[in-house]
Amino acid sequence: MVSYVTRSELRGYGARLTEEKRTRLRKAATSVNATFLSHSSKDEELVEGAVLILSNHGATVYVDRVDPALPPYTSKETAATLKRRIGECRKFVMLASENSKESRWVPWELGIADGERGIPNIALFPAVEDGGSTKWTSWEYLGLYRRIVWGNLKGHKDPLWMVLDEENNTASTLSDWLRT
Repeated sequence: MVSYVTRSELRGYGARLTEEKRTRLRKAATSVNATFLSHSSKDEELVEGAVLILSNHGATVYVDRVDPALPPYTSKETAATLKRRIGECRKFVMLASENSKESRWVPWELGIADGERGIPNIALFPAVEDGGSTKWTSWEYLGLYRRIVWGNLKGHKDPLWMVLDEENNTASTLSDWLRT
């Protein structure tokens, strides 16, 4: 059995970050070959938790809000910079929530990543109200992508973070997916 992370759990992970780790994550956030974390600005409180989970599994995570190359206001330059960053990143993770479909940027970033990186290098990180909720999957195009989930994986004794490919009924550890 697998479950999605809840919004409450992500907030809890974010609260565990020390200021030292926050500083390190901010510095790493603009590096090439990072993992691009797409998210709605309405989910800002969940970002640090997602970053902590991804970084604990070997990712260097790009988060747009700490990118000094982005202008202070939204413009064509913003779009060009984000498109370039997505192209520079090896992996793309979309923090998927009810807020994602209302965002003007999240679906656009996902489309860019699909064209630049392809489906195997994209994963959704669902943040739900409760661990078994799948309401967010009603958006047809999201069914194309793998999902970051918590659960049991064959060959592993304890539950862990993994990337699930429901279409092929396969999964890999989050660490392995981030490395490939």
